[in-house]
Amino acid sequence: MELKHVGRVVPTGRKCLVAYRTLPGDSSNCLIVPTEGLTDAQHDAIINLVNSTAGQDANEFAEVMARTNFPDGSIMLANLHVNGKLIKVPTGQIEMTPNTQMKILLSELNQIIADQRGVPVDNLAITLSSKEDKKSEVREIASAKDISPKAGEDVTKTVAERQEETDVLASMTPDQHAAKLRSEADRLYKQAAVLRKEAEELSPTKKKEK
Repeated sequence: MELKHVGRVVPTGRKCLVAYRTLPGDSSNCLIVPTEGLTDAQHDAIINLVNSTAGQDANEFAEVMARTNFPDGSIMLANLHVNGKLIKVPTGQIEMTPNTQMKILLSELNQIIADQRGVPVDNLAITLSSKEDKKSEVREIASAKDISPKAGEDVTKTVAERQEETDVLASMTPDQHAAKLRSEADRLYKQAAVLRKEAEELSPTKKKEK
């Protein structure tokens, strides 16, 4: 059995799922979800999804994550984005492992797919082509704009930078770590408010008739 979207980070050997094989205007980079950084509930849910028919039918794994919930009710793609678990990595550092015998660099796979479609690798990235598409993405709080390389450091940090952050957290006292978490919670609350406002402007919530 072969599975799409499954791979590992070559420098570290750590397993990952590839959310987007390329990025708009940046075909040499992709967005991955390192599976080791997930909670047990999140890990089980996302592995079940990648193994599902919907997961395997999806051209990009992010497409199906954008319409699937974690056990806590949050949308997978949005949750991973706001919690900094979507990591930007060069496609040449990701090795796709569809089965135990096959290995291929994502950069090579992208080129093969592009050749089969008769388009440049730059044209493989998902783009929003209509206002309706934009509305749908914003409702899921996971638009292409939000997860592009310009979205902020939560998404654009490299694997090495993430490891450095982990080391810093390990050296903190409980009080320092708690203060950092409160600060992060405040930041996410403000970000969520901005996204909700944008969603309302694009597609106002319909009030239920009494």
